[in-house]
Amino acid sequence: MKRAATPLEDRIAAGYGDLSPQERRAADALLDHLGDLGTYRATELAALAGVSKATMSRLFRKLGYEDFEGLREHLRVQRGRGLPIAVDPSPGLRERLEQEVKNLEKVYSALDETLLDEVAEALATARDVVVVGRRGSLGPATQLRRNLIQVRGRVHLAPGPGQSLADDLVGLGPEDVVVVVSIRRHAFQVAAMVKSLLADGVRVLLLADSSLRRLASGVTWWIECPIATEGAFDSMVAPVSVVAILSDRVHEVLDGAADRVEAIDARYALLREIDER
Repeated sequence: MKRAATPLEDRIAAGYGDLSPQERRAADALLDHLGDLGTYRATELAALAGVSKATMSRLFRKLGYEDFEGLREHLRVQRGRGLPIAVDPSPGLRERLEQEVKNLEKVYSALDETLLDEVAEALATARDVVVVGRRGSLGPATQLRRNLIQVRGRVHLAPGPGQSLADDLVGLGPEDVVVVVSIRRHAFQVAAMVKSLLADGVRVLLLADSSLRRLASGVTWWIECPIATEGAFDSMVAPVSVVAILSDRVHEVLDGAADRVEAIDARYALLREIDER
């Protein structure tokens, strides 16, 4: 791994034995505040560690940073890769709301009615719909599967319990649709998975953030979901909103959707699975 890409904690671990006792105290303080390190000033970190500012500056250089700003820039790069690191103070409620609105405006302005109608028709008429969501993408993927199974059968979430993706994706073809939900940090080999599906003639909807834009031209349908926030964690508001849009469109175009909803509700009552109070 190149030095510039090496995480802070790995740099500390690699050189910890060569640090002086004071520098170790400073290093320990950095590790203790790793999640919100960028929100402090160098003098504040030195005070937290109980060391001098000179000691803290010396540690930064030993870790490969020119100064504290160099460390902050490194943290910004890591945050840009999706690591939950607070580089700046957490935004207030108003700032958070404004950013979420910007994300929604961005995704809605990019959506095309023709695209939505085409995707909805495909999801409504496909033989099988497989929704893939791993790591942090599991939430919106699960919601999409949960919504679609209310109005049509043969909707699967992959990988299933105890299964690998290969188990769930082999055997699909042009009559099927796979929805890949992938928000950074992405699970391994997303591009290879998409490529293999397309080679089998499977129609693929890729719902992802901008870091997978390189795959946009190759898939059947592409919907980009902004996830930007000033906090440590990415926002999932836009992906979840897109899931709701797609679900509603499928409900609208699918003949028999209302009958299936009623049948499921009757089965809920029979099995007493839902508390109606």
